[in-house]
Amino acid sequence: MPGSTTLSAGHGSDAIEHTDAVRLASVLREMSALLTMDGPNRLTDAQVSALCGGQVHHRQEFGDWVARVAKELSLKASS
Repeated sequence: MPGSTTLSAGHGSDAIEHTDAVRLASVLREMSALLTMDGPNRLTDAQVSALCGGQVHHRQEFGDWVARVAKELSLKASS
C-alpha cells in the first residue's frame, strides 16, 4: 500500500508511513556504511555498543543485520 509499510514480527504487526519507511531505510544504509568503512568516520566500538543497548556485539554481525534490515525495508517500501 503506497501510504504505509507494514512491519511484522511473529503474531502482531505495526505500520509506519511510507515516507518514514523510506527515510528509515536510508538511515540504516548509511549506518551500515559507517559500520564497515575504514577511516575517521567509522563508528567506534563504543558507539556500536551504545547502539546495541550496551551489549557487546560483533561489528560484522551487527553490520550484516543493519544492512539486511535496510534492504528488507527498502523492498517493502517500494512494493
